[in-house]
Amino acid sequence: MNSLYQHFRPEEREFVDQVMEWRQFVEDSYSPKLTDFLDPRQQKITESLLGKNQEIFVRFNGGSAYSERKRAIIYPSYYEPQEADFSLGLAEIVYPKKFVRLDHRQILGSIMSLGVRRDKFGDILVTPENIQLVFAKEIADYLQMQFTHVGKTKIEIKNIEWADLSTSTEEWKESQTTVSSLRLDAVLSSVTNSSRQKVQALIKAGQVKVNWRVVEQGAFQCEAGDIISARGFGRSKIMSIEGMTKKEKWRIVVGVLK
Repeated sequence: MNSLYQHFRPEEREFVDQVMEWRQFVEDSYSPKLTDFLDPRQQKITESLLGKNQEIFVRFNGGSAYSERKRAIIYPSYYEPQEADFSLGLAEIVYPKKFVRLDHRQILGSIMSLGVRRDKFGDILVTPENIQLVFAKEIADYLQMQFTHVGKTKIEIKNIEWADLSTSTEEWKESQTTVSSLRLDAVLSSVTNSSRQKVQALIKAGQVKVNWRVVEQGAFQCEAGDIISARGFGRSKIMSIEGMTKKEKWRIVVGVLK
């Protein structure tokens, strides 16, 4: 198992163990396993751990091809997953649009305040026309009964058909830059064109996430594929690491979400 851990960061070991437990369950019971919603990094880890197995397979679904958060079905070779097996629900959040504006952060905070775990609901889709929520069907009744307000704004949960799902594709504006090291503070400073001191303050304040998890150490080592979000600066992604320059700086390609 130690040889397996070396391919992942220390903070990811617990999730690696979880994936291996899921695989063992499927192997022992010879029946499929449905997971809660996984973020893209967790999906990548799951796929890397199961992708080369000839007897156990994995498939993801979050509602559309563009979904960020998805549930996984881990299944034996005889089984063919169907759409219904992912047990996904889709709802529109109805609220008085003429008088108030709600955003992603407010919706997320209100649901979490109900005691609902983040892995029980998927993408929160906010557009000028509507707000939609993808969720695990097993919490449908609870949402209907308990999710009645966002802050002081009264809302209603209206179940809708998947044909009405709002979709959007992510567009990354890519550019190449050089950094003195692959430390988080160095990378973020270059990406945001801010001073090292400013981004260090953001990191220490818990306002920076790497792969959807708060990181409070500026020395955190970034890797290709990492998605970094900093409050006030949006989201960026390390598309690739191109090696070192003659001046011993790292040349990286970074994408900034438009």
